[in-house]
Amino acid sequence: MASGFFALFDDIAALMDDMATMSKVATKKTAGILGDDLAVTAEQASGFAASRELPVLWAIAKGSLVNKLIILPIAFLLSAFAPYLIGPILMLGGLYLAYEGAEKIYEYFFHKNTHEGKKALLLDKSFTKTEILAQEKKKIDSAIRTDFILSIEIVVIALGTVTQEPLLVQIGVVSLVAVLATIGVYGFVALLVRMDDFGYKLVVLGKEKEKRFVQMIGGMLVKALPKVIKALGVIGTLAMLLVAGGIFIHHIPALHEMLHAVPSLLAELLIGLVAGALVLAPMELYHNMKRA
Repeated sequence: MASGFFALFDDIAALMDDMATMSKVATKKTAGILGDDLAVTAEQASGFAASRELPVLWAIAKGSLVNKLIILPIAFLLSAFAPYLIGPILMLGGLYLAYEGAEKIYEYFFHKNTHEGKKALLLDKSFTKTEILAQEKKKIDSAIRTDFILSIEIVVIALGTVTQEPLLVQIGVVSLVAVLATIGVYGFVALLVRMDDFGYKLVVLGKEKEKRFVQMIGGMLVKALPKVIKALGVIGTLAMLLVAGGIFIHHIPALHEMLHAVPSLLAELLIGLVAGALVLAPMELYHNMKRA
């Protein structure tokens, strides 16, 4: 009886050890997409009034956890019974990311007033609370949809590293990576969007304690935040196009063959732009016809 009990503990310990080892491998494999996820999330969570930044980020983070609760069981079932469907699902997600990235570029160059107007609506106190909350909800919903696609990519890449492992190890490793991704990305973004508050506190502390260096650091943090957010907006848009382009290149052999001599980042960006433009054109035509 005792020997059976200790044998069970040995099995559990071995399973945990396997999960820890494979989790390190899976985390390394998903590091690139996590960086893209971070840039996109920071861009999506910016542009809100200071009092709304953390509530909005919390709403997106909860949506991200729900996304993963939906994706994980479906991914395990597909991996077990219909692995051939994973590629087409990823490419549909890639089309959405490419469209989102292309739309942001199109809006910036051709509808800059509308683009700036959306940001102003979230910050301008002259707008009604209903208008601001409606626009806020749109941005949260858009961020959660984008997170859904990026979450699929994270889960599939993590799953690809453990396909030869027992089912329990697969479930443990991929679930752990998914949870760590959510905590890591949204935790870092929460710190980032409050960087100016921390800077203000340092400025006040520096004045009270007559420490010019502390005051200077605080001032730098306050001034840096808008520039960091703007930079992350650009990086987030590029990240969506790069992730989309990478999905198509990795799943369409003809594209991979055609662009094998082109640097990978440039090839992914080009394919992401082309795919985004192909989706954007009919969508813009539809919206124009609807408005007419």
